[in-house]
Amino acid sequence: MIRLQLPGGAEVEAQEGVSIREALADIPGIKKAVAAKVDGTVVDLSRTLTGDTDVIAVEPVMPGTDEALEVLRHTTAHVMAQAVARHFGMENVEFAIGPTIADGFYYDFDLPRSLTDDDLPAIEKIMEQIKRENLPIVRKEATDRNGALAIIRSYRAKSAFKQELIAGFPDGEAVSFYGQGEFTDLCRGPHLPATGKLAFFKLLSVAGAYWRGDEKREQLQRIYGTAFFDKKALKTLLHRREEAAKRDHRKVGPRLGLFRSLPEAPGFPLWLPHGTVIVNQLLAYMREKLERRAYQEIRTPHIMIDDLWKQSGHYDHYKDNMYFTEIEGRSFAVKPMNCPGAALAYKQGLRSYRELPLRLGEFGLCHRFERSGTLHGLTRVRSFVQDDAHIFCAAADLQGEILALIDLAHEVYREIGFGAPRMVLSTRPEDRTGSDEMWDHSEGELREALAKAGTDYTVNPGDGAFYGPKIDFMVTDAIGREHQLCTIQVDFSLPEKFDLVYAADDGERKRPVVIHRAILGSIERFVGLLIEQFSGAFPLWLAPEQVAVLPVSEDRHADAAGNVLQELRQAGLRAHVDWPGNKLGKKIREATLKKIPYLLVIGDREAESGTAAVRRRDGTDCGVLELGEMLRLLREERDTRSLTALLGATTTDDR
Repeated sequence: MIRLQLPGGAEVEAQEGVSIREALADIPGIKKAVAAKVDGTVVDLSRTLTGDTDVIAVEPVMPGTDEALEVLRHTTAHVMAQAVARHFGMENVEFAIGPTIADGFYYDFDLPRSLTDDDLPAIEKIMEQIKRENLPIVRKEATDRNGALAIIRSYRAKSAFKQELIAGFPDGEAVSFYGQGEFTDLCRGPHLPATGKLAFFKLLSVAGAYWRGDEKREQLQRIYGTAFFDKKALKTLLHRREEAAKRDHRKVGPRLGLFRSLPEAPGFPLWLPHGTVIVNQLLAYMREKLERRAYQEIRTPHIMIDDLWKQSGHYDHYKDNMYFTEIEGRSFAVKPMNCPGAALAYKQGLRSYRELPLRLGEFGLCHRFERSGTLHGLTRVRSFVQDDAHIFCAAADLQGEILALIDLAHEVYREIGFGAPRMVLSTRPEDRTGSDEMWDHSEGELREALAKAGTDYTVNPGDGAFYGPKIDFMVTDAIGREHQLCTIQVDFSLPEKFDLVYAADDGERKRPVVIHRAILGSIERFVGLLIEQFSGAFPLWLAPEQVAVLPVSEDRHADAAGNVLQELRQAGLRAHVDWPGNKLGKKIREATLKKIPYLLVIGDREAESGTAAVRRRDGTDCGVLELGEMLRLLREERDTRSLTALLGATTTDDR
């Protein structure tokens, strides 16, 4: 007999060789289980029990848990692959991989023709049929690679991708397969007991993909899908996707004249005048923050000799993402990041302890090679400006500087309109520089700072930079998506590599510690996120066009409109007059589509009284306002960088 210990400490006994499902048959609610955890590992309910240990810890995996959702989506991906095989004919399909991902799953195929979104309803219909068939899902194992190759060849005439995967498995390791009806696939599992256990699913889109992400390999076709146990959760995701499509910065940005992604410069965005306004406003905002915190701004060279990047360690760890050039027979690199330049700036003269902490900020233009298939609007580019800073401090000042940066990041995100960020501590990666003692010290400093800040955080093991651990700030946007923005990194390695020292108060030469930090991160990516956060309707201080003056009649109201425009511009507001001979209704519609925050209508009464009829872009009628009061409120909203409109509370006319 085998003893099974359940959550809470209860134990049951089972015969060796029975399945987990049979062993737990008398547990209340067990029929809803989709899998089980055995000593912490999620396995199929059909897995048989062996008596290798005295007591086995077993926990049913129930709907509503992350583990259950993973199993559901994994199985749904297999059912989708089976449906694709039925749709095109098994002999016409070669299967690649089908993993789960955030919010769903995908599967890659080599197919006889190109997929379109029109194929998805037909494939979904076949999936529903497979669900109704309630096919048992059976695990099979080969004892080694040769046995696995024999199995896959017996099932598939076309199986080159699967054979390549099997060839990469460790020799002598068992290889598992899962079968349902006529479909069998190479897979680690676990899976639902039967296809009838599928819940609510939806196929989302089709895309191209390269085998193993290598653009030199075969081009495949990918189907994305999702699945949930709860129909409401599925509807929520679909609604969020619809909202994301409406807000997509790749569509909204060009439509508002902010930027373009050009075939002549793939991955190198072209900023148009309106987009440049937003970039400059963000840079001015951050410069204000830095000036108040005693930062000094620098500008480092864009191109430096490649020996510098070897010295910093970037060449060894990052050269595949760097651009190189030759000048007069010497090899140079275009900077992918600003760190070595900041180190050179620090070295311009012997530093005293009285200068520390030395906070060097840079809005540095960086270039990094990204594969064409990974480029994505503004959020994945080859050229970007980073609001970077390097803080050189004594070890005793490290905690205070980290706490100040945590406070700065919270302040910026709150003022720009994001909620409280989620904090993640990323620890040492396998590919790293520096001693274990150095890493212990760095990670300890970050943990202590997070504790002092009273901040909850999670740990992401192995995701630190090659030179130091980091704290990442994850912010949630208006439709519930999470994005990584600020990063704070502690680095004891850079001062060693560049022989950075300062004169301590006792006259000794000591090494500073370096903190790398970015608050907005890439300005390009941040603007892309802001476009989607605000759906293009920026708060007044960021809006490229802040006020549109709309004369009802060009003949009668031109002078009054021109006077209002002059007053607005003297107040430093970005404004224009809509002169074209359109009717007022069309002028209002066009200004609204441009998402201009305020529309000032000038008619007979306004021209005579020196007022304006004010509307907001959301259609709110703010009434007729005296020009001086209106300018006061507009300046206040702009200067305080308010996220909400101030005009509208003061209404002098019901019109």
